[in-house]
Amino acid sequence: MAIASDFSLGKVDVALSPQERFEEFLRTRGKRITQQRLVIVEHVSKQHEHFDADKLLADLRNTAEGAKASKATVYRTLGEMVDAGLLKEMELGRRKVYEHDYGYPQHEHLHCTSCQKLIEFSSDELIRIRDAVAAQHQFRPQSHHLIITGICADCRSGRSKSRHQDRV
Repeated sequence: MAIASDFSLGKVDVALSPQERFEEFLRTRGKRITQQRLVIVEHVSKQHEHFDADKLLADLRNTAEGAKASKATVYRTLGEMVDAGLLKEMELGRRKVYEHDYGYPQHEHLHCTSCQKLIEFSSDELIRIRDAVAAQHQFRPQSHHLIITGICADCRSGRSKSRHQDRV
């Protein structure tokens, strides 16, 4: 079996914008749609990188709309965005990192434990293995999550001095 050389992420079409989906989620749970929540969702939706709550809070405080965002509101809204299916939460050591889930295809990660870089990739071969193992056990997979940890090429060669992110 030949292994694919293109591990790039595709695109998923969605019916609602992230803001519309979040508002619908809040309404169905009887929660208020506040300006602070909407500012957070809008800000997160415009960014396409992995982030933690502290980075989001710092970014928001540098904008006029998000300057008043409280730490509690950011943490609560991130949890609600995960519950609404807009974000995925990943544990990387002691750090919680978030990424877009809504409108993004299934994908995996390489995580450099030295510089914290996350490299995203998609692999049809991994999906086939998942499905074959599931079929063997009469199991119906709904999703999966794979993070491969190690050291990136930059860190192995001593070139990496700061945190950064790549997308493949």
